Amino acid sequence: MHLSYCTNVHPAEDVTGIVRQLDEHAGPVRRAAGLDRLGVGLWMPVGVASVLSHDEGARAILAAALERNGLELRTVNAFPYRGFHDDVVKLAVYRPDWTTAERLAYTLDCARALAALLPPGAAGSISTLPLGWREGWDATSDAAAEEALTRLVAGLAAIERETGRTVRVGIEPEPGCILDDVADVVAWLGARPALIADGLLGLCLDTCHLAVSFADPATVVAAAAAAGVRIVKVQASVALEVPDPSDWRTVASLQPFAEERYVHQVRSLRGTHAADDLPEVLDAHDPWPTDQPWRVHVHIPLHARPAAPLRATTEVLLAAIDAVLTAPGGDDAHLDVETYTWSVLPASLQPVTLVDGIAAELRWVHEHLPHAVAGVPASGIGGRSLV
Repeated sequence: MHLSYCTNVHPAEDVTGIVRQLDEHAGPVRRAAGLDRLGVGLWMPVGVASVLSHDEGARAILAAALERNGLELRTVNAFPYRGFHDDVVKLAVYRPDWTTAERLAYTLDCARALAALLPPGAAGSISTLPLGWREGWDATSDAAAEEALTRLVAGLAAIERETGRTVRVGIEPEPGCILDDVADVVAWLGARPALIADGLLGLCLDTCHLAVSFADPATVVAAAAAAGVRIVKVQASVALEVPDPSDWRTVASLQPFAEERYVHQVRSLRGTHAADDLPEVLDAHDPWPTDQPWRVHVHIPLHARPAAPLRATTEVLLAAIDAVLTAPGGDDAHLDVETYTWSVLPASLQPVTLVDGIAAELRWVHEHLPHAVAGVPASGIGGRSLV
């Protein structure tokens, strides 16, 4: 697997801003992690994607920034369309959805830009939203999304013919969306074999979302393989767990994670309770069950350990990687560290600097997943935690 970290952690809405983030963060992260080369999973807001898709000069500027910082681009996060660091994001992150021409055009712009910026001989991947948020979705919406994804696959095939570069798109299931979990993606794509026949459309496995669904990693990866759904990308991420909600410290411990920018969906182990955001649980008139664990959609730094009574779902990430490596094409899936939540995490989980925190995550991956990561780091791996 080719390792990268996702730049959606950095607020940048134009090419100049992205170049600045590469110079001020990604390059220093590579050096702090002791790596000769580092992948970046680039977040391209819609305006950036349009420019990079059509402007060779802008691509040259970005390519130069990548090279001088010792960085490589193989994967793009095309889930958030724009404004991912607005004061309030919440459900806006799911718009526009896959019923719209805007979502299709944006994703194809990302694909064209990525194809032009890939290292020689490399394939690329793009993660995208799981059709849309569930509310207001009907059969007409489903048909429109299928038509848009059909056009996407045709566009990806055209890019491959024109450039000789393969770019695959992975649908990323997320709690509360039309395709809520991996089983939903596998069922939806499996019922539409023409969409996955060429392997250009598949699954992006976010291991935080996977943990929140309480699904078994080996089981869902095997089901995807059996249905012919390729895993094109893994977003290495860890969820927050309440192992014993009867602990009297639970509510106070969760309160700092109930913030205003992002949605933090919550699920209970046996599926009896679900909430679209953490405050719905903390402020519930009818208390949530205390006889089963809860998991919360909060991306916890990979190497971090939340204070009791909370914990991180690290074991789900490790099991998911092992499962993906046994799946067809699993070795070629991109492994993208996606902790975008640094700016909203409680003080107890904050690093000295953002560069320190991301570098510590990358060192953790090299230490705990050496069998999964392509290439050998130069030096410095395995140092002390900086959080």
